[in-house]
Amino acid sequence: MKFSQLYFLAFYSVLASDFFTLAKMLLMRWSLLTLFFCNFIVAQTQYPKDYFRPPLDIPMQLSGNFGELRPNHFHAGFDLKTNQREGLNVYAVADGYVSRIKISTYGNGKCIYITHPNGYTSVYGHLQKVVGPINDLVQKTHYSERSFEIEIFLKPNELPVTKGQIIALSGNTGSSQGPHLHFEFRDSKTEFVINPIFFGFDQNLKDTKKPTISSVFVYPLNNTTVNQSKQPLLLNLALQKDGTYLASKVKANGKIGFGINAVDLDDISHNKNGVFNVSTFLNGNQNYNYQFNTYSFDEMRYINAFIDYPKYKKTGQRVQQLFMKTPFPLSIIKTDSANGIITVEQNLASTYKIEVSDYFGNLNSVTVPIEFDTATPIVNAEPVTSKYFIKATKDANFEKDNMSVFFPAGTFYDDFDMNFDVKNNRIYIHNDVVPVHSNFTITIKDESYPEALRDKVFIAKISGNNRSYNGTVRKNDVYTAKSRVLGQYGLALDTVAPTIKIAKPIQDKWISDMKTIQFTIGDGLSGIKSYNGYLNGNWILFEYDNKTRKITHKFDDGIVSEGANDLRIEVIDNVGNSAIFETHFFRSQQK
Repeated sequence: MKFSQLYFLAFYSVLASDFFTLAKMLLMRWSLLTLFFCNFIVAQTQYPKDYFRPPLDIPMQLSGNFGELRPNHFHAGFDLKTNQREGLNVYAVADGYVSRIKISTYGNGKCIYITHPNGYTSVYGHLQKVVGPINDLVQKTHYSERSFEIEIFLKPNELPVTKGQIIALSGNTGSSQGPHLHFEFRDSKTEFVINPIFFGFDQNLKDTKKPTISSVFVYPLNNTTVNQSKQPLLLNLALQKDGTYLASKVKANGKIGFGINAVDLDDISHNKNGVFNVSTFLNGNQNYNYQFNTYSFDEMRYINAFIDYPKYKKTGQRVQQLFMKTPFPLSIIKTDSANGIITVEQNLASTYKIEVSDYFGNLNSVTVPIEFDTATPIVNAEPVTSKYFIKATKDANFEKDNMSVFFPAGTFYDDFDMNFDVKNNRIYIHNDVVPVHSNFTITIKDESYPEALRDKVFIAKISGNNRSYNGTVRKNDVYTAKSRVLGQYGLALDTVAPTIKIAKPIQDKWISDMKTIQFTIGDGLSGIKSYNGYLNGNWILFEYDNKTRKITHKFDDGIVSEGANDLRIEVIDNVGNSAIFETHFFRSQQK
């Protein structure tokens, strides 16, 4: 072999060796590079800053922001204060067309969706009423469908609106807990919700305050001992001269994770809102991050894996976990290959840092020193007495006597030890400190009820003396229901009719000066399924408020007759029991 050939082979060998070494290094860092790349892509997304106007004409104040932690979901938009009252003008934020109208007794209540030509849809919820041509369509649909709850989908040329047009009045409908306007942006094609602050509304807000980190928890994982405890611990925080925090030292001997309680404040509203961005670093390398920028409705329920759900159920605290024990597909989270979990190794001290920041760049941080330690635990893990084990990725079925429960694969986020039993005509399915992602099925066979009563029987969630209805399917003497809450269940019989009470008796009275007529309806067990009102034999619209259980008819719809009128209210519960209220009154339409 010639010298030149030998030289070439030697050079190639070194080059190949260097290449494979470099490739190995790149693979080791791939997850972190992916994390940074994904964050870079998000940061580079361009949203129109001057296209949309505010939906209200009062100074913008937030009572809730995007991504705020709510029961079973992340908040999908802004909650805008309306000076603690209803009836403020709500404006279309840009030209477009009304693409959807939804009137519901829960959720966003009365809600309008406007699709804009630039690819985004704005959403306005908890409205008191819609106005103009939108209201004309809504009223027509109420009567054509003979229902208060309606949903309308429209085409681009059917109901156009212009920027600044009054479309509604602000209210407190649906599941709202006080007067405000719920306001969202969505990608019109994907339906992903997007943080409204990206659309230039940062100019309407003032925020010079750092987020607040009120507590930091450390979690021992896989039988690890942390500071001589096998249970999660609250760390002490010491304020430093530079405004950051130093946590008490963590001494552990295996895998651990961290969690925080954190909120964000601004200079105007003083509400404790959700944080925008959280990043964690192990020895200077980022290993976990989430930013509330955009996500889909399919991801909403993953909040129950995102937080320390058992602590939330027991204490009401929503601790945001900075690791994933079992990975779950929440797109806002970017992490390393260990999913944010830290392995504390012998002879290796580490520094862990948590940074919490808002959209305006205000930042707060906590530094946690970590070292290896093999001290004997003083606090042991909570004892496990269950007989069964759930593998989250596998189907599971448990049966005893005449009752059973079936969990499809993916019902739960993590594997866990489960308690299951049947006794005293109840099925005991663990307890509700374990979060459930999707429906499981409960089946109960019972021959004790006479055939005539079986349609009045349902599977109830039992909590103390309370019984709550679950939609139940019966086939002969077998009852089946689905649920997403663990706990006690059993059969309940409901033979009692709903109640109907009038706010102010009107029998044989002239009520020409009354603008509305109102009733309170209720049912003590299975709950209201439907209600209808009829005036002189014709269906009329009654609006339902789930917070007060009141139904209200407004006489301005022009249905009432001059002189004598007969009113009939019918209410049916979820198992078919019905109640009827009838009255007779007089009214003059003359002014």
